[in-house]
Amino acid sequence: MLSFTGSLKVHLAVGATDLRKSFNGLYAAAENELKEDPQSGALFVFCNRRRNRVKILTFDGTGLWVMTKRLEAGTFTWQKGVDTENGKLSLSPEALALLLDGVDLKSGSFKPWYQR
Repeated sequence: MLSFTGSLKVHLAVGATDLRKSFNGLYAAAENELKEDPQSGALFVFCNRRRNRVKILTFDGTGLWVMTKRLEAGTFTWQKGVDTENGKLSLSPEALALLLDGVDLKSGSFKPWYQR
């Protein structure tokens, strides 16, 4: 179980990312594609083309973390309002938690496949 604090910055890459990338590849994507400092302590969220998997990259001060989630059914969805120049969407920690829990951020409702 993950918990996210209110001051945490979250950057979601809105385009599809090759999730075969790991530490170095995602670090480079955060720097070059999102134009952010990967060592800032923010969470960098990357999604595959089918939007059924995400990888999250973060730096905790001593090293990099990569976390992965694969949905067994359905897809991740988020609202429009994208920084098209940088291809990213800034989310609040609460919005990220909802996204990872199966809430459709476009409509604010649970997905039909969601069960708790």
